[in-house]
Amino acid sequence: MLREKRDELLKIERFGEKSIDNLLQSIEISKEKPFEKVLFAIGIRHIGEKTAKIIARHFKSIESIMSATEDELTKVHEIGPKIAKSIKNFFSDPESKVLISKLKSAGLKFEIDKSEQMTIKDSFKGKSFVLTGTLSKYTRTEATELIEKYGGRTSSSVSKKTDFVLAGEDAGSKLEKAKSLGVKIISEDDFEEMIKA
Repeated sequence: MLREKRDELLKIERFGEKSIDNLLQSIEISKEKPFEKVLFAIGIRHIGEKTAKIIARHFKSIESIMSATEDELTKVHEIGPKIAKSIKNFFSDPESKVLISKLKSAGLKFEIDKSEQMTIKDSFKGKSFVLTGTLSKYTRTEATELIEKYGGRTSSSVSKKTDFVLAGEDAGSKLEKAKSLGVKIISEDDFEEMIKA
């Protein structure tokens, strides 16, 4: 463990006690980061935060991702051939496997906690939501997390492919576009009914 090597670290030039303690504290905090954040942080090419979350929640563990074929990867929403190839290339590199092994030994999370696992609801599964206006019961982040937790996804723009527009107070052009396209507009009360269903 790095904490046990504190005295050795203190011998490194330009590393004072405060720097070492801050470094060790940062490492301890990183162990609490959820799997999706760790997956993003390991630096697979073309994998941003949103994609890392989608992949982590679909496969649930690093082992499942590592053993997935390119075909299985591309079946996941928003994962195209370029991203699938990048994932396979990353995990076929022996150095990547060594990195994962070391990070696991250090205590970082490489699987979804049971509390984070998706509870798929039919009313949300595969559905696309756009949020607009000011929500009174949820923050945008909270609403997005609930949608993703139940199997839906969010988009920033309204299109014919949008299933629901969750409209709060002072909803503007997105609400108008939803009306013109015939997209179903729901209130926060409707949203809560979908969650309860």
